[in-house]
Formats: sequence, C-alpha cells, structure tokens
Amino acid sequence: MEPGLLRFTTAGSVDDGKSTLIGRLLYDTRSVYEDQIESAHKASRHGLELAFLTDGLRAEREQGITIDVAYRFFSTARRRFILADTPGHEQYTRNMVTAASTADVAVVLVDARKGVLPQTKRHACIAWLFGIQYLVVAVNKMDIVEYSREIFDRIRADFLTFSAKLVGCQVEFIPVSALEGENVVCRSRRMPWFEGCSLLEYLESAPTAEFAAQLCPPGHNSGLPAFRLPVQYVIREGEFRGYAGRIASGSVRRGDELQIQPSGQTTRVSSISTYDGNLERASAPMSVALTLQDQLDIGRGSMLADPANPPLAAQRLTATLVWMSESPLDPQRPYLMKLATQHMCAAVTGVLSRLDIHTLEEVPAASLALNEIGIVELETHRPLFCDLYDRNHATGGFILIDPIDNQTMAAGMIRSVADPRGLRLQTTGGSRNGLTVWFTGLSSSGKTTLSGAIYERLWAMGYKLELLDGDVVRRNLSRELGFSREDRDENIRRIGFVAELLTRNGVIVLVSAISPYRAMRDEIRARIGNFVEVYVNAPLAVCEQRDVKGLYRRARGGKLSSLTGIDDPYEPPARPEVECQTDRENLAESTDKVLKAIACCLAVRPDQAAKWQDVLGFNLRHQSP
Repeated sequence: MEPGLLRFTTAGSVDDGKSTLIGRLLYDTRSVYEDQIESAHKASRHGLELAFLTDGLRAEREQGITIDVAYRFFSTARRRFILADTPGHEQYTRNMVTAASTADVAVVLVDARKGVLPQTKRHACIAWLFGIQYLVVAVNKMDIVEYSREIFDRIRADFLTFSAKLVGCQVEFIPVSALEGENVVCRSRRMPWFEGCSLLEYLESAPTAEFAAQLCPPGHNSGLPAFRLPVQYVIREGEFRGYAGRIASGSVRRGDELQIQPSGQTTRVSSISTYDGNLERASAPMSVALTLQDQLDIGRGSMLADPANPPLAAQRLTATLVWMSESPLDPQRPYLMKLATQHMCAAVTGVLSRLDIHTLEEVPAASLALNEIGIVELETHRPLFCDLYDRNHATGGFILIDPIDNQTMAAGMIRSVADPRGLRLQTTGGSRNGLTVWFTGLSSSGKTTLSGAIYERLWAMGYKLELLDGDVVRRNLSRELGFSREDRDENIRRIGFVAELLTRNGVIVLVSAISPYRAMRDEIRARIGNFVEVYVNAPLAVCEQRDVKGLYRRARGGKLSSLTGIDDPYEPPARPEVECQTDRENLAESTDKVLKAIACCLAVRPDQAAKWQDVLGFNLRHQSP
C-alpha cells in the first residue's frame, strides 16, 4: 500500500448537492472519461449536470436521489483516492455504515439554506462511532445564499455545539458551491473572507492510519494495531501448506514468532507467499499465504497474531450496534455473528441504552429499530477472538446476521469484554424452571416422533416449550457447515447455545438431533446444567428398515458419504437419564419414561402437581429430584 492512498466517504441529507459535489471533484481533477461526460451530457436537461457523472443507477436518475454506495477511484499529482459515495435518505443509513467502516475521512454536506438537520447529525455520529477522526463539514450551495459569511458562521456554530461531544474527532469547515466550483478543487475568489483551504487541498493533506502503520516497524509500541491475520483458507499443494488471508492489521516478517488462536500455540513464519512471489515482509491490508515451521491444527476462522500482544478471547461483551434491519432487534432470538473469518452463534442478552442523535445522550431502551444506535450486551456460544474497536477496527468490528434469510441485521463495534480470558460463568435455568431434554440416536430411530409426542403432552399442561429439530436447525442456523467431525461439533454447539439461552429463561427445550459424539453432548450438558439426555435406541437394522428419509439407501448405494452409523461412528450415551428402545416399546411407553424423568428434574409447582399425577399415574411427592 503506497502512502498516497486516502479512503474517504461522503454523506449528506437528500438534495444537499452531494452528487454534484462529487461530479465537480471528478470533473475538475480530470478524472472522468470522455464517454462518461458524453453520457452525462445526453442525460442532462440543461448543459452538463455534474450529478449524472456519479448517479449511475437508473433508479437514482429517475428519483433524483442516490440509493446505493458507489466507489469512485481518482488521483491527483499528490495522492490517490478511493471515494465511497453514500445515500442521503434516512432509509439508506445502513449504506453509510458500510462506507464509514473503511474510511479515513468523512465529508458531510450541509445545505446552506437548511442548516444542520437530524440526518446530518446521524451521519456525523456514525462516522465518529466507526472511528473516523477527521470530519469535513462542507457547507454547500453558498451561491444560493450569496456567499454569506454570516450563514456559514451560524451553521459552523450550530454544528460545533453538537460535535463537542464527538470526543477525539477533528472537524474542518469549508464553504463550497459545487455547482459553481467554488472551494471544491480551487480556492474561491467569491469568498475572500474564508482563509482556509479548498476541499481537495484538505483531502490531499489529510493523514491516513494505514500510512502510519506502514512506517512503524514490527514489534512497535506506538499504540497502533498489532499483527492480526484471520485465516480464510488453507492451501495444500504437495508439501506446501499455506494459511491464506488478508492481513487485518500490523505487519509480519519471515522468522517472526506468531501465536495461533484458538489453540494458543506458538510457531514461527517460514515464508510469506503472494501471487507475485515470496516476500520478506508484509503488512495490512495485503493478501498473503504464510507457511509455518510447525504442523498445527489451523483452519478457517483461526487467527494468527502477535504473541506479545494477542487478541482478547471472550464470550460476553458490550458493543455499540447500528441496527440495519426493518425488523427490530429481538433479544429472545439467536443471531449469527461474523467477525473477520469467525462465524458463531450469538445472542443479545440485554439492551443497555439507545443513543439520542440530537444530544448524543444515552436513553433507556428495550430494543432497537431501523437506523437506531444503541449499546448492547452480547453472548457468543464459544470464545470470540477480537480486539476493542477503538484499538483495532478490523478485529473489533462485526455484523449480526439473521440465520433464517442471511440478511445483515446490524453492524457492531466491540467496546468492552467481560471475560477477556474466555472464561464463562456457568448459569443454569433451574431457578426459573427451565430444562433441556436432549434426544439423541441414529437417523430413523424415532427421535422426532418421540420429541413431538412429549411436546404435545407438555403443551397441553401449559408449559412454555420450544422444539429444536436437528434438520431444521441445520437448514437455517448451520447451513454453511459440512459433515466433518469439526463441523458436526460446531453444529451441536450452536444448537446447545440456543437451548441454553431458552433454558435460562424458563423454557423447556426439546432437542432432537443425532449428535453422534459423546464428548460434545457432555460439553453441552455441562454448559446448560438442567439437562436430561434421552437415548433413543434402535438397532441399525431397524433404522435401515424404517429409513424415513432414504439416507441409508443412498449411503449403501454410494451416493451419500459420512452417514452416522454407516461410515461415521455413533457413540451411545454412557449414562443417559432415559433410554427408550423404540424397537421394543410403543410410543406411549417411551413417552411415559421421558415424562417421568422430566417431572423428577422440574421443580413442579403445587398447583401443577395434580396435572402431573393425572398424566403419569404416580404421586410426585415420592419422586426424588
């Protein structure tokens, strides 16, 4: 990365003249091709409308607004630029989030006639939250207000009152006329009272974080982000094994010591490979493949890091969320979290506050709606390797994804972690009468049938229930996972995490999943606490005879691999609370067994004892818990 590259984003309310400003910037720096100018001329009604040099989408031209993020590349003699042009309408605030996450500078437009609007404050607040330290307030359409210094000074004072709470943000004010080209590329002759630089002059001299990182040698102690390489792919070709990814921060040299997360093991760099050949040193944001001296267990989602300054490992954290979905935040449901190459199940365990964009004060909130910004507490189903956002944007920022439709729900910034060593406090749902009943067994052993019967009986008794079927969860929450042992374990961890959240909140959770490995079931039991394991036991021959889904026929015919019981092992529970032999028992007998075990584990209220006695035919007072 050359030091002359600046990433900046533009934002403003609708009709502030942002597209015209960008068009002027590109046109006056001769960064537009002749065919683009010709196309803009044809689309213009009067002369050359500069906005058409940037509003490339047909829908944008028809509506006269910008509705997407467009990246523009241009350069001057002093610097190269990547410009992220973002929408102005409040409906598209989420696009501003996308652009701000990688920018060094934000240019926020203000219409001189309208002054500082709520959307102006929202854009400035988002830029500040995403760590942009340099903010340019371009007061546009000065030609319409006759280049009035009084109006400019009033807008400047108004914005400074608001921005005083944007701690660490340096604000520059520039009066411009995008239509007339005043103070955009060249300094204005019509505003002699303004002694500052033009917008382009400011952008050519603004500092960048990446340039500073490049100049800092390995092992530095400057406060800049330490080395982080989230592993995206493992390249295996003969004897070559390279761990590929984009360097998120810092730099690395051949021979440097690295720490591997999540194992915590250390090794040294043997070589740094790129498409153009091997290097002695590489730095962010280069894409490389590192070979290591030792053969270690490393895969996608692992992180290579500086052992002197390793990432945090936490399951409970506090974060700022910018909610980007029309569906409001629901603390009762799980989400998928993506941070760099890590994917895991997460839940919002509490909404601490919502940010009032007018005052920048935190106000009480129970949820977040579209475009709202809030502080929340989250919990992940396994340790997340991360940094605080104000120290490292690349490994401190994340998104939340709807596991059903894969929609991005929110962008987040980690502010603090509760357990930086990755230690979690064990919690159980016992005090709130929750319980997880885990049905395990081979495919077609009868798990779904039995769990459905239990659901009906408990529902009729008025209990709060949830049924987690392994096939349904895999289609929605774990659809990117395969069927290796590692992926099967990850799938069960996700199911267990959801079950734990529900159990903690007083729900009886019925889980129906093959869950073939004993160690993983025991891990989930230890996490949840209130846990009943039901071994749905049917011989393989009986399961093949039933073959409800046709899986065994496909496996025997060579059309399906890694089927549990055929070419992948199933490890029966050592000491299950209940064993139902569905080849010998009828459904009613198996159901009674499970219900008795549930009754013994629940703290049944006196008003429910009679119901249980009627259902089970015995007195609960004689049952030991």
